[in-house]
Amino acid sequence: MDMKKVVALKILLVLALMVSTTSCKKSSSSKNSSRATGWQINSREGGFQYNTDFKEQETAPGLVFIEGGTFTKGRVQDDVMHDWNNSPTQQHVQSFYMDETEVTNAMYMEYLDWIKRVYPPSDENFRAIYHGALPDTLVWRNRLGFNEVMTDNYLRHPGYGEYPVVGVSWIQAVEFANWRSDRVNEYNLEKAGYLKRDAKIVDVNSESTFNTDTYINAPTLTYGGNEEVINGDGRGRRNVQVDADGNETGIYATRETGLISPKYRLPTETEWEYAALGLSEIRSYNLYRGRKKYPWDGQYTRNGSRKYRGDQLANFKQGKGDYGGIAGWSDDGADITNAVRSYAPNDFGLYDMAGNVAEWVADVYRPIVDDEFNDFNYYRGNVYTKNAIDEDGTVKIVTVDDIKYDTLSNGKVVARNLPGEIVQVPIDENETYLRTNFDRSNEINFRDGDKRSSRYFESFNDEEGEENAGTETRKMYNSPKHTITRDEDGNIIREYDKDNNRTSLINDQVRVFKGGSWKDREYWLDPAQRRYFPQDMATDYIGFRCAMSRVGSKSKTKNKTKN
Repeated sequence: MDMKKVVALKILLVLALMVSTTSCKKSSSSKNSSRATGWQINSREGGFQYNTDFKEQETAPGLVFIEGGTFTKGRVQDDVMHDWNNSPTQQHVQSFYMDETEVTNAMYMEYLDWIKRVYPPSDENFRAIYHGALPDTLVWRNRLGFNEVMTDNYLRHPGYGEYPVVGVSWIQAVEFANWRSDRVNEYNLEKAGYLKRDAKIVDVNSESTFNTDTYINAPTLTYGGNEEVINGDGRGRRNVQVDADGNETGIYATRETGLISPKYRLPTETEWEYAALGLSEIRSYNLYRGRKKYPWDGQYTRNGSRKYRGDQLANFKQGKGDYGGIAGWSDDGADITNAVRSYAPNDFGLYDMAGNVAEWVADVYRPIVDDEFNDFNYYRGNVYTKNAIDEDGTVKIVTVDDIKYDTLSNGKVVARNLPGEIVQVPIDENETYLRTNFDRSNEINFRDGDKRSSRYFESFNDEEGEENAGTETRKMYNSPKHTITRDEDGNIIREYDKDNNRTSLINDQVRVFKGGSWKDREYWLDPAQRRYFPQDMATDYIGFRCAMSRVGSKSKTKNKTKN
């Protein structure tokens, strides 16, 4: 063979080998090819399914993104109340999302409407569910005041539709957040094709409700296990995926799809205070260790800009008998609450983080913040549970006959669980054995100074202590223990604790609320201030807003890996 042809043939072979090698490298680095095994991900033949196209968490309805960071939590101004319960501590917060505004009457009315349709109060079995969700409109009454117009109209009249809901207890706020989580995830799955069109509204009843945890853990039991419900117009619901042509594919959405959103919840106290301060504008100057009195810049409650000079920046009580100022000039625009977005937002884009209404947060109240043990996502109130398992190995789902009710300290009855949810039980030794990061189901009292903080709390004898030298008074949180029960006829029996040895109102059922309200002086507008109130009671000046955890990157702008 001619030498030139031999050389040319060798060159072609080398080029072919290079092309083949390059092709193999591209194939092995494909996003749908496992870097662990080389196996194909998301193949049509089945196997491991994973959303390799996921970019970042989509902002859920009503929320704004809060990029996390470090800040000084606690007292940054004079403590005129001498509570000494907010000593400055350095804390770090992960990125999260928070409601742009407080939850409004219109938003809460949508919740009540859903409950009324699914659990009709005309049905004796469900009456307590609806009544337990109703805000307490009697909070507006005053023995020496004429406020019946708010008692009758504030919740339902459209004139107050965009005003923050009040008369809602901490327990009710948590239940609203749970309901909101299910409705948003139900909508997302329908939009993505995992549920048929109008699944969220077609033939919804007490035995066929959607629950996020149930869908994740036992999707075939969602909607009460009804695979399909067809109405007269041919539209129906089926909790399996359908393709663009309407053909069922039999695939359920999982967490791996990235479609199921984290749950709405109440923000922690640390999250709320961090979001209220709105440090985003000054965070670029290294580590913020300064003092900021309000959610806005400056040390005053009036606007200093030329265009709006003198306008109040929040809705609060300006003095004795002065809830808004003189009509016209100097007026803050409200006497009670005001419509959300009536005042400028802070640097995070959050409205009314000072004034209008104070807001529930998730934490159980303690006068101390134990930053020596934890300075990352600080929160007191963890009660760890797990899914109850039936004898057949499946999760136990609440049915209509399994609804449990609790009678609160004020006599109000609320549903502890609802049909379609997974029954929860406390964790046990299977989860705690030899662990160092937690050792029991209820961690509310961990390192808070009372004897329950001890690892060996069970060795104490309460009955013996009661008999010896009044040791009950040596408890750090020795609050009254009122009891309320019902007799066989359903009548409420109240027993008030009249013990003179009680030394505190703090217990495991009081929750923190933050921010000033229309009823508070400007001192309480400081985001660092903290107060507490029983979790099962409500007022005319405490509302709430929801938050949501962020999964994935800390920032909205991801750092790209350099090649």
